[in-house]
Amino acid sequence: MCPAPMPITARSHARTCSPRCRKALSRANKTSLPIELTTRDRWIRRSSAKVPLTTGDMPASSTDPQTWSSHKDASASSAGVGLGFVLSDVDDIVCLDLDHCLNPLTGRLEPWAAAILRNAGATYVEVSPSGDGLHIWGRADVRQGRRIRRPDGTAVEIYGTGRYIAMTGRRHGSCPSILADLSAVVTKLTA
Repeated sequence: MCPAPMPITARSHARTCSPRCRKALSRANKTSLPIELTTRDRWIRRSSAKVPLTTGDMPASSTDPQTWSSHKDASASSAGVGLGFVLSDVDDIVCLDLDHCLNPLTGRLEPWAAAILRNAGATYVEVSPSGDGLHIWGRADVRQGRRIRRPDGTAVEIYGTGRYIAMTGRRHGSCPSILADLSAVVTKLTA
């Protein structure tokens, strides 16, 4: 979590090299969601089985805006177990869903996922609810979702409309709270 080397006297569970870095990490975690997401009224709740719910604990739809809410209302609701963000064709917000690419114990990425993350550049990335995947958020023109099966059995899913993504708010590493242009990454993955 820290770019500086850990002191030799650091405890085994230490995540930062100094109190200054610990405070910076704490502040960064409090402002993790990009404003491009939190200002849109496309939030829902979700069940433990990832079923979309309204803030009133009724079934929601990824294609019916009447079942969506503001981030504030969805966050305040106790329906289900967590939040979700709906991808819609009214803008170019997309999500790349990388399955089984992160070791939840060590935080180490699979090489194929590290390459995609490197190509994505400075954009918002969060750990998926399973703890072993990543959601890379950004902007691109994706009207038809794609699931790209890798030879090792893992998959990369690319969505831009008609889906909702289960949100955790757990940023991966020191990614920024902005959405970058992912057009080149999407083109390379779908070529």
